Amino acid sequence: MKNKIVAIQGDNLKKLNFKNDTTIFLAIEAQRQGSKIFYYEPKNIFIKKNQICAEGYFIKLYNQKRFFKFISKKIINLETSSYLLIRQDPPFNMNYITSTYFLDRLKTVKIINNPTAIRNISEKLYSYEFKEYMPPSIFTSRILDINEFLKKNKLIVIKPINGHSGNNIKLLKGRINKNFLIKYLKKHNYVMCQKFLPGIINGDKRVFIINGKVTGSISRVPKKGSILSNLSKGGTAVVSNISKKEKIISKLIAKKLKKAGIYFAGIDFISEKINGDINVTSPTGLKNYFDLTGINLAKKFWKEIR
Repeated sequence: MKNKIVAIQGDNLKKLNFKNDTTIFLAIEAQRQGSKIFYYEPKNIFIKKNQICAEGYFIKLYNQKRFFKFISKKIINLETSSYLLIRQDPPFNMNYITSTYFLDRLKTVKIINNPTAIRNISEKLYSYEFKEYMPPSIFTSRILDINEFLKKNKLIVIKPINGHSGNNIKLLKGRINKNFLIKYLKKHNYVMCQKFLPGIINGDKRVFIINGKVTGSISRVPKKGSILSNLSKGGTAVVSNISKKEKIISKLIAKKLKKAGIYFAGIDFISEKINGDINVTSPTGLKNYFDLTGINLAKKFWKEIR
């Protein structure tokens, strides 16, 4: 890693929370091992003179409140980097997809995760390949389907297929407000509906996958009165163990993800069932895992990549 350039395509640095941000955690470890960190936002990638370029900053990172310092502003040919991390959050829209088309054209850079693989694996829809390990679920944009599903299952969760961070997840019961559903579908188009699992009160479990291997897990417990376990929604990270059943399922998924070109992923479980999220765009949780266990999976991340 010494004197190598690690490029990171991510969100505005000033909006990241260094206390639990996986991107910063990975970058600090790469920096500790001697790499130079180049950081840019997706809007600043472009093709010029037959080169895939990005305008951004070489930065220095620190494990403290003021966690970064701009060293120099540069435009670089991304082919000069050894590794590139795709770390911007969804929404997984055409802008996100277009950035993967740009990155597809890099020839010598190791990109995590592979941009073609990210494009081909819809985080929620991909879980359908493992439907036997999920609670009852449907993917649709039709009100009729949702009504029938709710009638059969009594209590369901609805969420946008391309959503993230617990945004726009709703719990439905009884009779559906048709006006609400029309507006919801108009805004989000295809949605995932899933039978509600009351075990969410004990948290959902994030299992980490690095290079096709199951490497650890945390559970995220919703705050009182909420069904959302996401840390950004007030959930709390706690130590967890991976059950035998979860390990079998995770290994099966990990094997397929690696074959598809996914190096780093997170699989989410509730009550030992996949809750429909197989995170491949910008998986999180490694810093929380380190804080809870003292185990630094960023070291494994960079060791396995070489």
